[in-house]
Amino acid sequence: MARSLVIKATAGTDGAERCNQAFTVAAAGVASGLEVSLWLTGESAWYALPGRAKEFELPHATPLDDLLDVVLRGGRVTVCTQCAARRDIGPDDVIEGIRIAGAPTFVEEATADGAQALVY
Repeated sequence: MARSLVIKATAGTDGAERCNQAFTVAAAGVASGLEVSLWLTGESAWYALPGRAKEFELPHATPLDDLLDVVLRGGRVTVCTQCAARRDIGPDDVIEGIRIAGAPTFVEEATADGAQALVY
């Protein structure tokens, strides 16, 4: 049974520390060899767009775009369907390798055997 980590980021600049923590834990999970799925919901959905993660700043934190690169190279990144729609973000707008999917997909991943789900 493969161990997997499903992380839901619910904040962006409105909760910078929570946002950064979600990305940091996701990148650490990838580095640990876990199957990682990072979900971008709420204001974190903006970081699916090219260049947006580079604009994020938090003192004493690894740059968000570096963390996102790690997760994209070794895991999966998904933007919530409704969150994307509310922000007029479509599949052609997001960084290559990021998908848009809904709650049924999140539930499937979060409840899979060996899965641990975290919400930030």
